[in-house]
Amino acid sequence: MRKGILLVMPVPFREIGGRLGFDDQTCQGLVRWAENFDRVVMACPLIPESLVADSDTSMTWQAIADLPCADKLELVPLPYAYKIPDFIKTYKTTRQLLSAKIQESEYLCFALSGLIGDWGAIACLEALKLKRPYAVWADRVEYEVISRTLWKEESRKKFPLKRLVKEFLTLPLIKPYQRYVISHSHLGLFQGQDCYSTYSPFCKNAHCVYDIHTHKSDQIDASNIDQKIKSLSNGEPLKLCYVGRAAEMKGPLDWLRVIHRLCEAGVNLKATWLGDGPLLVEMKSLAEELGIADKIHLAGFVRDRHQILETMRNHHIFLFCHKTPESPRCLVESLVSGCPIIGYSSPYSEGLVSQFGGGAFVPINDWQKLANLIIELNSDQEKLSKLVFQAALSGKQFDEQSVFQNRSDLIKKYLV
Repeated sequence: MRKGILLVMPVPFREIGGRLGFDDQTCQGLVRWAENFDRVVMACPLIPESLVADSDTSMTWQAIADLPCADKLELVPLPYAYKIPDFIKTYKTTRQLLSAKIQESEYLCFALSGLIGDWGAIACLEALKLKRPYAVWADRVEYEVISRTLWKEESRKKFPLKRLVKEFLTLPLIKPYQRYVISHSHLGLFQGQDCYSTYSPFCKNAHCVYDIHTHKSDQIDASNIDQKIKSLSNGEPLKLCYVGRAAEMKGPLDWLRVIHRLCEAGVNLKATWLGDGPLLVEMKSLAEELGIADKIHLAGFVRDRHQILETMRNHHIFLFCHKTPESPRCLVESLVSGCPIIGYSSPYSEGLVSQFGGGAFVPINDWQKLANLIIELNSDQEKLSKLVFQAALSGKQFDEQSVFQNRSDLIKKYLV
């Protein structure tokens, strides 16, 4: 008898003391899935320990066996096969394994990530072969992310030649491949407006959803909103922050240029960037070169989630310079914290505040216009105060339990 849900995701397992683990946010998600299904089968690639040092240093790993829902979980490690020879070598046996798990499970949900090593898409093909309805999940437009990265000269200099060749060869195949598996799905779960706008035309039942890990208790209260608004009229420095990796797609160097332009315009400010990443050293160097190092706190990786949310609650503007069509959770967390999102425009960011407001945007890569927007807001305290209030209002739409229940209800409705 088929039971529970099978999830095939690109998020990696890691061995922790002989047990399988996930990053802490994925562990939170597993708990939410287990609240909505009697059994959860999680199939994900197992990252080799030799590669962990090169992976995201900001991850906090947790043994899955320690979760309160561990007795409802089945973990299925898949090959970490993002190199073409590894993918070819493990393709047949992995597809057979996925076939067996598909036949055992009542509901099927597969996340798409690319081409080589994308076991979620392979699971879609196997479900089609078995004539089983499935849901697809996407949290960014992968071929756009790869394309924009490849066209940047600085990115091409950093990548090994083999990777560049692989990306150039496989990039033209990703779009038709993903459209094929999406068009044959029974349900599309697309995170944020960027993904929804791109993929929904090819899906019979498309829904814009969000993958967040904040709770109702995290939402800023009225007294903190009032305190933040009062600080704007008390002559305190304008406080800007960002939380995320110092990586090319996050636009950290543009972020610094905006801060520099604000300082040149005489704005009294303090700026904070929480997060580690490959460009952190370059950020420090550029801040020194621009003469703004004393205005900026580059904190590096911060493990404490409550400290991150508290930082957002205490800042007036969440300044972001995202350059690729993705759906970063930091924008949602900022709204939950009553911190207006000011940055580069995208369907995702605009969609978050479309109903209640709390954001202001400029065209992507136009950091000069972004700086001018903030200069204008700094001189119009009434307008900025209104954005703070609107941000908190928009943030009330988002809490982890509600969004996971909504997603689970959609799966149960359409995968029959």
